[in-house]
Amino acid sequence: MLLAIDIGNTNIVTALFHENELVNTWRIYSDTRRTGDEYSAILASLFRDAGVNIARIDSCVLSSVVPVLIGQFVGLLERMTGKKPVLVNPGLFPLLPVKIPESAVHEIGSDLVCNAVEAYSRYRQACIIVDFGTALTFTAVDTDGNLQGIAITPGLGTARNSLFNNTAQLPSVPLEAPPSSLGTNTIHSIQAGIVLGYKGLVESLIHTMKQELAEKTGIDRDSIRVIATGGLNSVLKPITAVFQDVDKYLTLYGLNRIASLVQQ
Repeated sequence: MLLAIDIGNTNIVTALFHENELVNTWRIYSDTRRTGDEYSAILASLFRDAGVNIARIDSCVLSSVVPVLIGQFVGLLERMTGKKPVLVNPGLFPLLPVKIPESAVHEIGSDLVCNAVEAYSRYRQACIIVDFGTALTFTAVDTDGNLQGIAITPGLGTARNSLFNNTAQLPSVPLEAPPSSLGTNTIHSIQAGIVLGYKGLVESLIHTMKQELAEKTGIDRDSIRVIATGGLNSVLKPITAVFQDVDKYLTLYGLNRIASLVQQ
């Protein structure tokens, strides 16, 4: 089995793959104050509760956008499994089917690389991957696998939390579409501004990125596939038709694919 770990700013998502099939996932809170021993204990408990035999794990792969946790997780994975994990970093980029421009090699988040690799490998066409996480990201890849550009904005949860934490009277509200854009109470007003506002943001930015990607590369803008992923993709999925595909676990599948490519 392959153990894949995706360390994000808000959550650490852990997954087990067996023969390229996703068989287990767990989600724990990202906390830079925890030690490697604490994370080891948490993972061991999750595996035990799920009946997972750690001895059956024969390889590991790790992506992290939280630099201070990388060393801790490399160490704990080696202790738990006896295997040195594949770490998604610039050293691996030449082995991947997606080509990262030199200007972005040392800046791009490893999660975005995983998304791009999986989307391009799966569909073999130009695509825009929209990842609904702590940040809302848009990653554009052309028909030849060249990463053409990325757009980043605060995620829906980040926007809501910023509003709640920086105002005296506005509450934290569920991230769901309101009955109308004409909010008649505080909750619906905030939902109208954030959820419907982000719907407009996503649709507008995808339209612009498609147009510019088509002009830059000469491809048909209508052939560009849009894939949504990330924990909060379900907020907009019911109220927009802009996504051709939705895969909550795209990043994890990208980790699995990268591990397979590197270990060949």
